[in-house]
Amino acid sequence: MAVTGWLESLRAAEKTALLQDGRRKVHYLFPDGKEMAEEYDEKTSELLVRKWRVKSALGALGQWRLEVGEPVPPGAGSLGLELIKETSASPVFMRKDTKMTFQWRIRNLPYPKDVYSVCVAPKERCIVVRTSNKKYYKKFSVPDLDRHQLPLDESLLSFAHANCTLIISYEKPKEILMAESELQKELKKVQTAHSDDGDCKTQ
Repeated sequence: MAVTGWLESLRAAEKTALLQDGRRKVHYLFPDGKEMAEEYDEKTSELLVRKWRVKSALGALGQWRLEVGEPVPPGAGSLGLELIKETSASPVFMRKDTKMTFQWRIRNLPYPKDVYSVCVAPKERCIVVRTSNKKYYKKFSVPDLDRHQLPLDESLLSFAHANCTLIISYEKPKEILMAESELQKELKKVQTAHSDDGDCKTQ
């Protein structure tokens, strides 16, 4: 029922779409005033970006909050090279899904694989990453599972480490795959504008 409930809320949202730079950008406006913006690869329909914006209690628009995609460092365009060099060694956390998995990458983690522990905390509904040398700790939720009211299953969780990057994968449950397939069918019904420059005016 929860899967259907989330799909219904997506169907009920006011949607606009724009094709730009090989990406299909979809903007959702929900009845409660929340906004969601997604970007899909035009050829593969792979989700590249998902972000949310919520109005404040006074009705002012808040900042976009990134859920999926590469974070843009604050003031990246204006920082001096010295500042960029200083911050480039800090761990960078991002989510980048594949067709079959939710996937998170944490860059700038140079420790060997056996130092890391990645597990599920069922009561907190989150994934916990820690190192045995106590140099790194992070816990994060999986909003997709929360929206569909699905449990976290440790057997679907795996991780790898290469090139100073920890890659955490969580196999998408069949309910999620079904919902994503249905959403793609729904998005095909949305009239898509084409643009060579500028950004989606509704965002």
